Amino acid sequence: MSERPTEPITEPITGTAAGVPFTALPPAGSRHRPAPLIVTWHMMDAPCTDAAFAAALPMAGVPAWRVHLGMPLCGRRMLAGGMAAVLALSRQDTMLAYLEPMVRQAAGELPAALAELRERLAPAPGPIGVVGGSLGGAVALRVLARQEVPVAAAALVNPAIRARSVVELVEQASGRPYQWTAQSRAAAEHLDFVARAGDLATRTPQSPLLVVSGELDFPGLRTDAAELVAALRERYAEPELVQPATVAGLAHPLAEYPGLEPAPQLPVAKAVDEALSAWFLRHLTRGL
Repeated sequence: MSERPTEPITEPITGTAAGVPFTALPPAGSRHRPAPLIVTWHMMDAPCTDAAFAAALPMAGVPAWRVHLGMPLCGRRMLAGGMAAVLALSRQDTMLAYLEPMVRQAAGELPAALAELRERLAPAPGPIGVVGGSLGGAVALRVLARQEVPVAAAALVNPAIRARSVVELVEQASGRPYQWTAQSRAAAEHLDFVARAGDLATRTPQSPLLVVSGELDFPGLRTDAAELVAALRERYAEPELVQPATVAGLAHPLAEYPGLEPAPQLPVAKAVDEALSAWFLRHLTRGL
């Protein structure tokens, strides 16, 4: 185990925590006391690695550790055939070989990875922030629904809120209908977070949630985002803690293809970055 930092760190830290690759961005400026922690999960679209996601959404103005975790089968855990192999897997059985195991593994890895990150980075104790983009959004929602990890605030970007909507996108791209079974239907129901809004709303306290949608994102994903916001506002004691945001000109990806390596921040990603930064400054780091 690495020693805790004894002086301010200015460069990104890369490594693994409980086997999970990560890119960690330290809090800006001098730190007189430990800073809180934000954990993210990247997209499968560009940017599709932890390092690339960190470059697209650095949230540099937030006085917190921003730790970008690598999704299974991506980046330093990439399949031998690269993203083409991941795409082939998604078309082999979209629900049972791709969506369900990816989300289940990524969410299940968090407690052990978080324990190691706390030991290594020495952030402030207490609830964390979470961010998920696209399929990483489903991971963040699963973490919220499971309620194993205290979360002070959360944000989603073009999120995969309903697995069935992702299956429909794969069907459209491949031109082949998905063959549903009882097992895959059950898996899809478990990854329908509009239907599971009650599980998200029973957290104590209820986690503030920002849902960011690109103006040009897939229509089905935008519909799911609007329905999740409405379902949660019905269940939150303070409905204003659930906020939608639309970014003009943003389609689904946040970076240029292929999105494997860190790249200059696009203007649309900058707009998302500013929205996320303002959210966490308000709900995670106020008073620091």
